Amino acid sequence: QVQVVESGGGLVQPGGSLRLSCAASGSIFSRYTMAWYRQAPGNQREFVALITTGGNTNYADYVKGRFTISRDNVKNTVYLQMNTLRPEDTALYYCNARYDGTNYWGQGTQVTVSS
Repeated sequence: QVQVVESGGGLVQPGGSLRLSCAASGSIFSRYTMAWYRQAPGNQREFVALITTGGNTNYADYVKGRFTISRDNVKNTVYLQMNTLRPEDTALYYCNARYDGTNYWGQGTQVTVSS
């Protein structure tokens, strides 16, 4: 069982920045594909960004150029640097670890973008 714990959410003004962190358990973190998803009230959960075991990244169009995903395999942590935040980025952000066909989810961290 892989445990996934997100942190770093909060309230930020439009145009501001936040960095989310996600710690995943296990001695084989480097073999997990890691991703971020988000869910706004009344909406379905949607893909945000992904980083493969080899460090390749993929982003949803609505965050491309503003968000950056990275990973630190020594710290068993993946990050989501979010810049130029918009009110529409407000959501509960979930971290996902994928290994051997199984998905593991955290409880989410709230990001609110408002003046």
